[in-house]
Amino acid sequence: MAFLNLRPDTSLPIRRLPTGSMTVDSRGSIVTSTVPTSFPASQVEKIAKLVVRIFQRGHEVGHPFGELIIQFAAYKITARELRGGAIVFLAAQKRTS
Repeated sequence: MAFLNLRPDTSLPIRRLPTGSMTVDSRGSIVTSTVPTSFPASQVEKIAKLVVRIFQRGHEVGHPFGELIIQFAAYKITARELRGGAIVFLAAQKRTS
């Protein structure tokens, strides 16, 4: 039998979602960024590499596209292809009551 733990895990810090933009080269390396340095660089780098990989896969399968929009309830990622690289916009969504 398993027990359900309803206490929140306090070991993980609560961070505000980043808002900003970044320019990424064809290898997924960040060239310029306005994303706050308070947000973990490793997570921003993962987003950059994933976006470039998605654009590359589109070319590989013969269906390239110029824009990618990923929208969550509280967050939106918009990316546009730039000659193999990309410009990526990160934005927290406003809550509507």
